[in-house]
Amino acid sequence: MKKLSKAKKREIRRFMVLGLSVVIITAALISIGYKIIMAFYIHAHKETDTVSIDYSEYNVPKPDIIDMFLTKNKNSRPGIALKNVNGIVIHYTANPGTDAEANRNYFEGRKNEADISANKVSSHFIIGIDGKIIQCIPLNEIAYASNDRNTDTISIECCHPDSSGKYSKKTYSSLVHLSAWLCGKFHLGRADIIRHYDVTGKMCPLYYVKHEDAWLSLKKSIWKYFLRYKTDSK
Repeated sequence: MKKLSKAKKREIRRFMVLGLSVVIITAALISIGYKIIMAFYIHAHKETDTVSIDYSEYNVPKPDIIDMFLTKNKNSRPGIALKNVNGIVIHYTANPGTDAEANRNYFEGRKNEADISANKVSSHFIIGIDGKIIQCIPLNEIAYASNDRNTDTISIECCHPDSSGKYSKKTYSSLVHLSAWLCGKFHLGRADIIRHYDVTGKMCPLYYVKHEDAWLSLKKSIWKYFLRYKTDSK
C-alpha cells in the first residue's frame, strides 16, 4: 500500500481542521439564531398585561348567565368560601354532544353518591354547544374542578360537539366574553387564564392541549375582547 507523502498528509489535516471549523461555526450560528427566534417568540407572547392596566378604566358587560346553582352537598358544592381569585381555569366536558344543562345535572347527581374523592366534581360555569352559559356555583364558593387550584380559581367547563374537544363557534364566543368579564371583575390578565392541563398535566381541554397555537389564539381573543371595553375617560 502506497504511503502518503508529507505534503498530502498536511493537506488532509488542513481539510479536516477546515471541516471541523465549519461545523463549529455552523452550530454556533444555529444556536444564536435559535436564541434570537425564541427571544422574539417570548416577547410576542409575554403576558405581563396587568402591569400597566388600570382596571377602573375597563367595563366588560356581564354576559347572559343562567343561574342553576347546585344543591349544597359534600361532593359537588361543599359551600367552602373562595376568598381569593387568582385565575380562571378552562376545561372541556369530555362528553361529546352533550349540552350544558345535562352536564350541570351530572354535577347535581353527585350529591347522591358516596363521599369519596372520585365523586367530587363540579364547575362554576358550563358553556353549551349553543353558547348558553349556566352558573352552577356562586363566585364566592369553590368548585371541585381544578385540583390544587380549586381554592383560588374560577372554573369554566365547555361542551363540545365531537371527540376532538374543539369548541363550537358559539361556545368559543361565549367563553371569550365570560372570561373577559371575569378578568375585569377579578383584575386578571392573560397569564392568569390557564388550562386544567397547566395544573395537573391532564389532557384537558383536549383540543387546546394538542394545539398550543389554538390555545394561545384563544387567550389572545379573550384579552382583545377585554381591551375593547375601555371606558371614555374624557
